[in-house]
Amino acid sequence: MIDMTRVLADTPGAAGRIFLNSAGSSLMPAPVLAEVLGHLRRETEIGGYEAADEREADREAGYGVFAELLGCRPDQVAFTDSATRSWLAALDAVPLAAGDRILVGEVEYGGNAIALLMRAQAVGATVEVVPSDADGTFSDEALKAMLDERVKLVSVVHVPTNGGIIADVRRISDTVHANSDALVLLDACQAVGQLAVDAEALDADILTGTGRKWLRAPRGTGFLVVRDRAKAILRPKLADLQGGTWTGPDSYVLRDDARVYELWECDNAGRLGLIAAARYLLELGPAAVEHEVTRRGAHLRAALAEIPGVTVHDLGARKSGLVTFSVAGKAAADVQAALARRDIAVSVSHRSSTVYDMTRRGLSEIVRASPHYFVTEAQLDVAAGAVAELAREGGV
Repeated sequence: MIDMTRVLADTPGAAGRIFLNSAGSSLMPAPVLAEVLGHLRRETEIGGYEAADEREADREAGYGVFAELLGCRPDQVAFTDSATRSWLAALDAVPLAAGDRILVGEVEYGGNAIALLMRAQAVGATVEVVPSDADGTFSDEALKAMLDERVKLVSVVHVPTNGGIIADVRRISDTVHANSDALVLLDACQAVGQLAVDAEALDADILTGTGRKWLRAPRGTGFLVVRDRAKAILRPKLADLQGGTWTGPDSYVLRDDARVYELWECDNAGRLGLIAAARYLLELGPAAVEHEVTRRGAHLRAALAEIPGVTVHDLGARKSGLVTFSVAGKAAADVQAALARRDIAVSVSHRSSTVYDMTRRGLSEIVRASPHYFVTEAQLDVAAGAVAELAREGGV
């Protein structure tokens, strides 16, 4: 059980407003903020290089912290400046040629899709969509039928940006590995910090994630896990003196671990904050956090579903902490703005973020609420009441 007294004391921003946007960028807990500010202050006192040298052991220990959090080895972990940077670095290292195929799900994220289409068009490969099953994610039968020796990559989104779905990643990984040599690239951006994520158990070959969302770390931080099967296949395109060593006028040697994807220059304060956020989550217990986030999502989802004029758009038998809905007669941005005036923070998901899924469902925009464990059920009831008032204003 999570110590709510501690959590609320560490999250003063949760007291003054109802924060339902952890799927966008969550509220940092006090120990994480202290870590970031402390290091920035130290940089002003002695300089950035010297401050980094002082914390070298702590930064090095961070690989072990994330290995514990994500169920992998420290040498399989790399740190980056965002989930996007992690994802792009991994994708860019996948060997692709004319005639190769890339499979994606109907809930693929727009940021991923653009990069996939760019790479595919550059080399003459194709991006193909695997139809969904009743839960809104990869149909196992369809996936099996589409796999062959030309499929080099299967892109999976663990928790889509809209729809409430939690993909059955292990089922997908098992199907891919049993029927092809393709790599499974898992976008865990919305998963880490709200779900207990174990890379070994999920058996994805590559995992990417961010600090700013459910992990409650600073913006501008991300991480990458490259497991052994992917390591043997991936070919990094570019590296600097963090990822390699210049050994002679015409020679270099790349690192033999995931840090080949890192860059030497980084935000050390942010990275220390990222590691502190991972420690904070481990102290609370990822399984306990998953239980509380799931419970809050279910509570809000049920409350919204009872309101006349409100439609909940979530899919799947197992649902995440993302709750998506619309209010009849009101644009999603207007709902967001009206709730903001009541000190309730939500976000809007547009069709361009998930073109396949939202086109299939006939949606152009939806409101997204994402309550973390620091949001109380009483606050969720207040938020649902505010949505009910907006629905009544809309004439429902």
